[in-house]
Amino acid sequence: MSNYVIETQDLYKQFGQKMALSNLNLKVQSGGVHAIVGSNGAGKSTLFKLLLGVISPTQGSSKILGLDSQQLTPDIRGKVGFVNEEHTLPKWMRVSALLKMEQSFYPAWNQHIYQQVIGNFNVSPQQKINELSRGERAGLNLAMALAKRPKVLVLDEPTLGLDVVAKQAFLESVLFTEKADECTVIYCSHQMDEIERVADQLIVMEQGHLINVSTPEDFCKRIHYWVVNFPKQVPANDRIPGFLQVRCIEGEYHYMVIDQDATLKTCFEQLGASDAFQSSVSLNQAVNGFLSRNHHSPEQDTQHD
Repeated sequence: MSNYVIETQDLYKQFGQKMALSNLNLKVQSGGVHAIVGSNGAGKSTLFKLLLGVISPTQGSSKILGLDSQQLTPDIRGKVGFVNEEHTLPKWMRVSALLKMEQSFYPAWNQHIYQQVIGNFNVSPQQKINELSRGERAGLNLAMALAKRPKVLVLDEPTLGLDVVAKQAFLESVLFTEKADECTVIYCSHQMDEIERVADQLIVMEQGHLINVSTPEDFCKRIHYWVVNFPKQVPANDRIPGFLQVRCIEGEYHYMVIDQDATLKTCFEQLGASDAFQSSVSLNQAVNGFLSRNHHSPEQDTQHD
């Protein structure tokens, strides 16, 4: 039995002239929260659709829980939970009727887990779905997904549009479940504060390619932030080792670089800097700086903020 809940091998997906995924080789080990981040169009949603067997690959293969995604059995599908940003539910049903229907489909339904999670949200069994707020629908969706006791839970932008209180309740429910029921969570979000709080593993995708798999801490160690004064001429970006991004703020140049050490100070001085000092970076800064390589022209990089 494989230790990987998700495996892709030389996975490609093309839509017309656009290559949505290119030579993707990803392995996700069982257990923990694995965050997938990337810019819009990075290929995250396409990957989920391929893993769940909704669409077919152009080339290569993907597996979930050891079975090819194109051959998923009802048993395997029952072990995969999915919650997306829409939180779509039948609006005309009462919560109690929806629960009764869901319980009839899933023999392993765990009512204790459902109660533990739904307790974080103000949801009454007698309410109709159309009476619930977006946050309450998100909580109900999560509670039902977890009560099915999935081996893998895919969360695709689940907190989008939620207020602060609902988002906090949602994240706490995710953390509780991952620890309590040995569920592997695949968490996709643009909110780095959420990722920083819940993720054990950070998977970064860009333009259909896999470009990082590590812990968030190890990723942040690769990215460095420097504030530099150039009293005269500012060097071209390609002369800065590991260059990712630069911003000019009140006459100082704020550089983001990758895989460099403290000796970069000497390099800046040799390029004409009168002063250069290093600062720590948050996960949000590190990811945004890393992804900026493909989204900033040299003119944009030197604009004043």
